[in-house]
Amino acid sequence: MASHSLLVAPPAALSKPLFIPSRLLLGPGPSNLTPRVMAAGGLPVLGHMHQEVYQIMDEIKQGIQYVFQTRNPLSLAISGSGHCALEAALFNLLEPGDSFLVGVSGIWGQRAQDIAERIGCHFRPQALARHKPVLLFLAHGESSTGVLQPLDGYGELCHRHQCLLLVDSVASLGGAPIYMDRQGIDVLYSGSQKVLNSPPGTSLISFSDKAKNKIYARKTKPVSFYLDIQWLANFWGCDDRPRTYHHTTPVISLYSLRESLAHLAEQGLENSWRQHCEASEYLYTCLQGLGLQLFVKDQALRLPTITSVVVPAGYDWRDIVKYIMDHHNIEIAGGLGPSAGKVLRIGLLGRNATRENVDRVTRALREALQCCPRSKL
Repeated sequence: MASHSLLVAPPAALSKPLFIPSRLLLGPGPSNLTPRVMAAGGLPVLGHMHQEVYQIMDEIKQGIQYVFQTRNPLSLAISGSGHCALEAALFNLLEPGDSFLVGVSGIWGQRAQDIAERIGCHFRPQALARHKPVLLFLAHGESSTGVLQPLDGYGELCHRHQCLLLVDSVASLGGAPIYMDRQGIDVLYSGSQKVLNSPPGTSLISFSDKAKNKIYARKTKPVSFYLDIQWLANFWGCDDRPRTYHHTTPVISLYSLRESLAHLAEQGLENSWRQHCEASEYLYTCLQGLGLQLFVKDQALRLPTITSVVVPAGYDWRDIVKYIMDHHNIEIAGGLGPSAGKVLRIGLLGRNATRENVDRVTRALREALQCCPRSKL
């Protein structure tokens, strides 16, 4: 029997049926799920330490090695979004007093700097040879600005200066070529919710032997137990010891991630890269046909998955985004961080990277530009 009366009544809102509208997600993520991934989300829950789940985890590891193009044994999924994978990388690689170099091309470089400063590291914006950093961070696909960072040569340069290379591929994986081992990337991470067309909440990460050695030679424990890679490596079967419980993984999300990796493996990385390249080039042509200006001038530096468009003079970006959502059930987004208020962002992610979707968003944009109010200034 309860010893006290209840102060809070059952919420009336929870007595109503759950309603989720059907929308075409053409923002920077999340993306629409494939039927195969949605079906995986309806499968029975198993215990996170059942042998069947361990088998799924092993298959996810193989999928990560394929999409990253790496043979690293220390490849696994994180129970958290891509942002969580960034923290996992920094928490495990950096110790207080370490020097950390960041290439800032948008918000994710800024976030990496912020996280490192919280650990007690010395942030450096440049000068690899001068500051002798232990780690360089680059965002391969900068979702806030639509910039694609070329990666060739950075791994070799870093290793020449005894520096590790950490790369964010959350917005680019599956949409633009990346070769972890051949490009000398020491730590690579990505997320489930963009090109993989999987639910948000899991992320992929892989560590080279150099990065693993740095982690296992730490003088201090990582600041997060939940993201301690030595524990996670054991739980994911990446070492030679029996698996030990670390945390309860989101089992249903692992089903979905496994199916999204299987879908990309069946399509083939090169086919996926080609699909995104062709869809984005068609989008550029359509946008320019509307008289819109692309934010990234050099096409070679444009991220194929997320295109940033300069907000046309006289318009409030919020009006355009809202009109397209209200009248066409299509999501696009405004800028983020340094691009806030300056751009509109259109995502062509995985299954959404089609000419049909480009035509749909182009028609919606044309209508929005005709109907949204303009400043008289």
